[in-house]
Amino acid sequence: MARPREFDRDTALEQARLAFSAKGYAGTSTDDLVKAMGIGRQSLYNAFGDKWQLYVEALTGYQNHSTSSHLHRLQAPASPLQGLRDMLEGLVVDDDALRALGCMGVGSACEFGTSDPQLSQLRAKASSYLHGRLAKRIREGQEAGEIDPSLSASEAADYLMMSMTGIQLAARSGARKSQLQRLARFAVDRLQA
Repeated sequence: MARPREFDRDTALEQARLAFSAKGYAGTSTDDLVKAMGIGRQSLYNAFGDKWQLYVEALTGYQNHSTSSHLHRLQAPASPLQGLRDMLEGLVVDDDALRALGCMGVGSACEFGTSDPQLSQLRAKASSYLHGRLAKRIREGQEAGEIDPSLSASEAADYLMMSMTGIQLAARSGARKSQLQRLARFAVDRLQA
């Protein structure tokens, strides 16, 4: 009979995500992972496969959670413009240590670029979905008179997504919370009617 796991898989996966976010895939050793996750090496392999499979699972979970959070902030207010503000300002977390980790998706893009098809596909899927929802919300803002109607909704969504990447990279490089919040507001204010 197999011995039951003696750890919470979701908690261990979250700890692995934090380790990968801090050091990247290449910089995170298996020893770093077992220490961060609080499990033995064999438990890591039994539960998650190898380091690569663990990384992909952590990144997938992160992408799903972060995209869901972005969309919640985007859609929650009645005002489309306020939804855009909330989404960008929501990227800026209060905790300095967490903010300095930046975004695991952006970190993955910086580390791997387009060299890994599996990661590229994962990022493209999340980006495409978010882009579509942003463009829809921008069109709603244009119809409501909040957003400049002369803008291309698709190009404005591209601009906001690049602004999100910039905010997350600036956070990773140590920008202060107030700076990042100003950048988020500045980006959205460029769309105002």
